[in-house]
Order: sequence, then C-alpha cells, then structure tokens
Amino acid sequence: MKSIVYNLTNSANLILTAFLVILLTSCNDSSKTETQAAKEEISKPVLTENAYNVGFLIMDGTFNTELTAPFDIFQHTKYREGIKPMNVFLVAQTMDAVTTFEGIRILPDYTFENAPKIDILVVPSAEHHLDTDLENATMINFVKQVSEDAEYITSHCDGAFVLAQAGILDQKVSTTFPSDIDQMKDRFPLLDIRKNVWFVHDDKVITSAGGARSFEAAMYLCDVLYGPKITQSLAGGLVLDYDLDNYPHLIIESKKSE
Repeated sequence: MKSIVYNLTNSANLILTAFLVILLTSCNDSSKTETQAAKEEISKPVLTENAYNVGFLIMDGTFNTELTAPFDIFQHTKYREGIKPMNVFLVAQTMDAVTTFEGIRILPDYTFENAPKIDILVVPSAEHHLDTDLENATMINFVKQVSEDAEYITSHCDGAFVLAQAGILDQKVSTTFPSDIDQMKDRFPLLDIRKNVWFVHDDKVITSAGGARSFEAAMYLCDVLYGPKITQSLAGGLVLDYDLDNYPHLIIESKKSE
C-alpha cells in the first residue's frame, strides 16, 4: 500500500514539475517575444511629417556603396532648412540581420508587410540580382507594388535587373553596371539599355551605373527635388563635387517627372 501511495505521489510530483517547466518555458518565450518586439519598435526610425519616405531595399549580399552612397546624401537633407526632407529607412523581407557583400551586418527597419508608404524606392545592387534574387516573387511583387504609387524609383548597379524583372523598365531607357549591360540586354531583349552613361532619368525612374556613380545619381535626384543650391550644399557636407554638366548622363525630357 505504501508503495502504491509513494508511486502515486511521485507521479503527481513529476506531472507538477513538468507543468511548471512548460509554464516557465512559455512565460520565457512570451517574454522574449515581447522583448524582441519592443526592441524592434524602439529601433524604428522616427518619421517626420511633411517629408519624403525613402525606402532602401536590402538583402543578403547588398553592396555597401550602392546602399550607403544614396543613404548618406538623402539622410543629410534633414539638416537643410526650407525644404521637404527625407525620412530614410531600410526595408527587407524579414527583420533578420542582413549581411552585405563586404561583410557588414545590418538590421532592417521594416519588412515588406509593415513598411510605411514609400515615396522614393532605392534598390541598391546585391550579389544575386542577376540570378536567384530575380526568382524571389515576394520581393519582386513588393517592388512592383511600391512602384505604382512611388514618386521616384531608383536603382544602382545591378539593382536595375530587379526593376526590369518587376516590369518597371518597360518602355523606359535605363542603364546598369557597365560590364553587366550585355547580360541585361540578353535577359531583357525588349528593353532600351544604354552604355557609357553614369545614370539615366526616364519619367520617375532613375537608374545608375552604381559604384561611386551612385553618389552622382543620388545628388541628381536631390537636384530635381531641391535645385542645385541645396544639392551643392549636400555635396559639400560630404566633401563631394556636383557638376551635372560634366557627368555622362541621359534625361528623357519628354517623360521627365514634373
């Protein structure tokens, strides 16, 4: 009889212990989830009113220069008075850290699902923009959807392949990284892709050769939005030159955005 009572008591203790472990684990997981959510909310940039929302599309393999060059220039607009500045933020498919091609780890600000309305979309080049990224239907559909209402869509280097895959470059003149132009023409034979230019502006789309030319293309967009005086000020803040007349570029005047 004592043995039966002992076994029943021991079983009850085991059940109670297992229940407590499950309860504590659940509480810990809930706490971690809440903590992670709080961290993500805190990390989001403050979006000021009466500003352009500029979303930078990032993913593993994004190249540093095509991301940081326009980011630096656009971010500096908030230090200029009398203009409509830019809210700059990073958008990715998930909130997981993104590792650039050069090895820098970056945390996105938003995902495709919770990103605010984007007025200017920036698509930097990434390592797999010529192959597997173009098979990412979720990402391509996001770019296509954003482009419908955005005031400007810009790409740098092979980011143009993403725009082409999304149909944004149909009936447009564009450019991309010099050594990838022929490959882009092979993949998208109906597109008008130009060589020997640093950037092309057609309607609301600006495509650039990428690399250091990402700076000039970003400054050109500022010139369109704010005029040369502000653009020169932004360039000076980053110790850059801005001399549009000496840049090999193409503006399709008949389609140029107002």
